Amino acid sequence: MEIKDSHLEREVDKLVNNLAIKNGNAPSHPDPKLHQIISFIKSGIRIIGYAFLPFSLVTATVLLILSEIIGIVEELV
Repeated sequence: MEIKDSHLEREVDKLVNNLAIKNGNAPSHPDPKLHQIISFIKSGIRIIGYAFLPFSLVTATVLLILSEIIGIVEELV
């Protein structure tokens, strides 16, 4: 159903958001800037991890696993 009145539409949106918050289903809005920052950090750690492959497999493995964990956090932001 389309609402023609913009004021009424804003009021309906407020009511829906208030009900969602009360029910614990608040809409989440991802932060694109934070997502980008975390992505750059993850990529940097991944590049460093690959650079360590010829020198130390243990260090490379730890860094690559860390970058994957950061990737999971990145998707939750």
